[in-house]
Amino acid sequence: QLQLVESGGGLVQPGGSLRLSCAASGFPLDLYAMGWFRQAPGKEREGVSCITSSGSDTYYADSVKGRFTISRDNAKNTVYLQMNSLKPEDTAVYYCAASLIFTVQEDEYDYWGQGTQVTVSS
Repeated sequence: QLQLVESGGGLVQPGGSLRLSCAASGFPLDLYAMGWFRQAPGKEREGVSCITSSGSDTYYADSVKGRFTISRDNAKNTVYLQMNSLKPEDTAVYYCAASLIFTVQEDEYDYWGQGTQVTVSS
């Protein structure tokens, strides 16, 4: 079974940067498209970004376009989310997830990590 573990969250000031990592084990990650989702307190989980299994195509939510960059290193079985120009509204628990298809629909994702907290505050 594919297992996913996120890391890299923390407290950052507005305008700062963080890089989240999602390390996979159990199956080769290059079989899966990968997505990053987030859930803020009192809000539904939303899709932030996703990437094809090869890394050839990506998707970004409008709210993060131009600020976040998703990437993957299949040799290291790891997916990244580089987050720049962070805003307080980016505060959320961030989850990575794996799917056999390239989609932002979270019900298509079969495997999920436990999440990592990102807090943007001065």
